[in-house]
Amino acid sequence: MTLVEIGIPAVRSGRPSLDGRPDDTPHLLDRFGRVARDLRVSITEKCSLRCTYCMPEEGLPEIPRHELLTVDEIVRLVRLAVRDLGVREVRFTGGEPLMRRELEQIIAGCHAEVPHIPLAMTTNAVGLEHRARGLAAAGLHRVNVSLDTVDRAGFHQLTRRDRLESVFAGIRAARDAGLAPIKVNAVLMRETLAGAPDLLRWCLDEGCELRFIEEMPLDADHEWARANMVTAAELLDVLGTRFELTGSGRADPSAPAEKWLVDGGPGTVGIIATVTRKFCDTCDRTRLTADGMLRSCLFSDQEFDLRQALRSGADDEELATLWRGAMWNKWAGHGIDAEGFVPPERTMGAIGG
Repeated sequence: MTLVEIGIPAVRSGRPSLDGRPDDTPHLLDRFGRVARDLRVSITEKCSLRCTYCMPEEGLPEIPRHELLTVDEIVRLVRLAVRDLGVREVRFTGGEPLMRRELEQIIAGCHAEVPHIPLAMTTNAVGLEHRARGLAAAGLHRVNVSLDTVDRAGFHQLTRRDRLESVFAGIRAARDAGLAPIKVNAVLMRETLAGAPDLLRWCLDEGCELRFIEEMPLDADHEWARANMVTAAELLDVLGTRFELTGSGRADPSAPAEKWLVDGGPGTVGIIATVTRKFCDTCDRTRLTADGMLRSCLFSDQEFDLRQALRSGADDEELATLWRGAMWNKWAGHGIDAEGFVPPERTMGAIGG
């Protein structure tokens, strides 16, 4: 099967085509009948860690300050997405969102404009202990925390930073501030697989919802190989040595995680099998990078420049039309197993989780 056969365009275009799109829906519909309702907004490329599957050791190239979306621009686009395009959930990402000093202003501005929409954040929790209460007061509802191991030496090796205790403190501060439920996301890595049961035990004890994610080819060093990745099946075997797991499926068809009850419940563990059990056919996400580019898929290098449109005086209807066109041209699937697959130029840290 080739990229073209699964609906992945081989040629990029300067502006999205609306050919064939029905005129009777304002929402973010694509050619395969999916509707995007979950918006991911990256607000910085900077990060306090250097995870090997995400960032190069020296960090990502800095985005010049004038190329970042401003607070007002982010708030305007979030309002537009909710009011005119049918978005029902917004999550702020990075890089690491805590590295953006205006984070509380961004949250407060969006909450004021769309108070009925849940606002979430994906974070590594380093330093979160100092800002959790302020973020909750600004209108943040919950956090997803990236944590791959509870072994200090393993954490140091994987992230190139010795900050595990700060992560623990940040998670507990978020819980105390009411930023719940706290979901912990762990990327499945060969070097941390043996410690997966310890991570699950820690999350159960701390009242966190753990979700393991199959590693995707989004690393800065381009060392990902399909043959070397840890699969969901391998993880289940390892967890099964310590816990009794009972499959409970997905609560929401568009949710990426399949869930298992742990030792009969109520605790659960989720697995997001992005590669071996892909869920592209139910994907409901739309993405905005820190420099104002629209992306319809993690793996698509086709981007549309909202920042230029904003700063050229485009009104909300023009912006909405551009956004609808970007999503109308979304790929059918990521195509990791397809002949001719090429990873995207941007890494996960540059796109936003």
